[in-house]
Amino acid sequence: MTIYVDADACPVKEEITTIAIRHDCHVVMVCNGGIRPYPHPLIELVIVDDGPDAADIWIAERAGAGDIIITNDIPLAAKCVGNVAAVLRPDGSSITDANIGGILATRDLMADMRAADPLHQGGQGQGRPFSKADRGRFSQALDQLVSRQSG
Repeated sequence: MTIYVDADACPVKEEITTIAIRHDCHVVMVCNGGIRPYPHPLIELVIVDDGPDAADIWIAERAGAGDIIITNDIPLAAKCVGNVAAVLRPDGSSITDANIGGILATRDLMADMRAADPLHQGGQGQGRPFSKADRGRFSQALDQLVSRQSG
């Protein structure tokens, strides 16, 4: 089992690192740069080209059954779910075969609504702040998922 992290905008890298070390689990942080390597042999940093979706492509090509993917990127999540990997968002919610269709449909609907009314973007990119409760939910969900996957 490997934990692959779409690391460029991931707010829970510290939590991932702590849980992975506790469970003796390999982590691959994938980014376009700007992230410092973590000084532990279980935590690997992979820097990919700066091209569009380079980190997503790298992860999707490697993720498979038994692996865990941490991402908020819905198309990446869909590819990884298709590869039978477990997908967890930084807020602790899971993306599964059962819910990916609805998540993709909602994403596409929101994109269509923004395209239909370009003057009213509705606070695009202005979600609620990432909270301590989100971190706690994520940590609990990842800890349980790692335990299940390795058990």
